[in-house]
Amino acid sequence: MQLDVDNKDVALAPDGVSEAVCMPKRKWFVAFVNHNTEKASQKRLEELGYETYVAKQTVMRLWKNGRKAKVDRVIIPCMVFVKCTEAERRQIVSLSFINRFMTNKAAAAPEGMNKPVATIPQNQIDTLRFMLGQTDIPVDFIETPLLVHDKVRVIRGHLSGMEGEVIQTADGKSEVIVRIDLLGSAKLSIDTINLEILK
Repeated sequence: MQLDVDNKDVALAPDGVSEAVCMPKRKWFVAFVNHNTEKASQKRLEELGYETYVAKQTVMRLWKNGRKAKVDRVIIPCMVFVKCTEAERRQIVSLSFINRFMTNKAAAAPEGMNKPVATIPQNQIDTLRFMLGQTDIPVDFIETPLLVHDKVRVIRGHLSGMEGEVIQTADGKSEVIVRIDLLGSAKLSIDTINLEILK
């Protein structure tokens, strides 16, 4: 999965054609917010009309008094994904609850210029949403990128059809990895019998 950091998908109007005809595409950007404000920031952005996503999973939590309750656990802290145009992003970054946007540190920057702002491909957002929405197994997010391993597809259960990379563990299970380039990887443990290797 490659990170889209250029502006090739921004439509440019040909000579003599109004700029209003060719609208720039919306992309997924990564906004940094304060810790424990992810859901509140998401709500405020949605109230302003933006499509957003916070990577969270509903899990069962056991409180000290023995009571159990379902809670939404944020998987990638301090980050809100925002789908918008570059012009809209420049307006969003000025909001008081947005600290900054993620840059693509791996990309080359023109001399004297800052690194380009990072964007996340739609298919990676869709895969992460699917993974977090379809499994009861707690998903962890690994902040460091992983080496490329066998690419696999889940063939049984709620996650059937999901593709990812695998890290073998000693207990006969595998950890399925869904990479979000530049951010890291979401990980869950799954029986190898439920996986097939992609050629």
